[in-house]
Amino acid sequence: MSSEPHEQRRHLASGSERAPRLGGINRISAEPRMDGAQPGHHAPCKLDGVNILYGINTVTEALKARGRAFTWVAVAKERKDIRLQRIIDECRKIGVPVRVLSRMELDELAGNTAHQGVVAATSAKQYSDLDDLVAARRGERSLIVVLDGVEDPHNLGAILRTADAAGADGVIIPERRAAAVTGTVAKVSAGASEHLPVAKVTNISRTLEELKAKDLWIVGLDERGEQTYDQVDYKMHCAIVLGAEGKGLHDLVRRHCDFLVSIPMLGQVPSLNVSVAAGIVLYEVVRQRRLGASKQS
Repeated sequence: MSSEPHEQRRHLASGSERAPRLGGINRISAEPRMDGAQPGHHAPCKLDGVNILYGINTVTEALKARGRAFTWVAVAKERKDIRLQRIIDECRKIGVPVRVLSRMELDELAGNTAHQGVVAATSAKQYSDLDDLVAARRGERSLIVVLDGVEDPHNLGAILRTADAAGADGVIIPERRAAAVTGTVAKVSAGASEHLPVAKVTNISRTLEELKAKDLWIVGLDERGEQTYDQVDYKMHCAIVLGAEGKGLHDLVRRHCDFLVSIPMLGQVPSLNVSVAAGIVLYEVVRQRRLGASKQS
């Protein structure tokens, strides 16, 4: 490569989650509140066009990241603890209205009972431009995760959390036939989705060629890969490509990879969950790069 010589050679084979309508709920509870939270005044709670985030970590990280506009944050009148109070204090500091609702009302807003006593109405996740994502490199070498059609929001959330923990620069997802960054994804990611750049692209194969033009090497995880994932030298600018649940990489995407690697399976089950596989490969990248850095020092 022009920017960083490398012994390995290419071997090319050729939004939003809308909040549920509030059924019979048409007012904000005027109940006793935690310090700083404002009781409602029986005004309608309109949610058309509003995105819902829920969960303590999710809302906390979204407030920290400043990547969304907050319409309001609602907290459970039944819950009074320091973690919720910190959210209220942060909202008061930056001017976000705080509402006090019953747990049943929060259940309806979130669409589930996993909200931990806090729900926020926000703007949609702001997706990054591909060029900006590549340019905003976090470390000495690029590390980008490309998802070829991951459809389960829980898998996407888990991958975003792991990618952030492993120091990845960002994640690329397709616009169609794939999970987007919804409230569920944000919750599963424990708020990592609010900090990690995510780019939506129309064509994964074309995007891989664009990444190659930017001096990234493309490593596809595929059960038919002849190399194991730990046989590749990741001390290079690279993108890790993961396929859809049950389907793996599309044939065209596979042909655009420079390396195809597999994870050895020693038991009876033929493959791993895609989010687990992502963790294994990403932390091999981390291991190699840290080892290389320690040797240089």
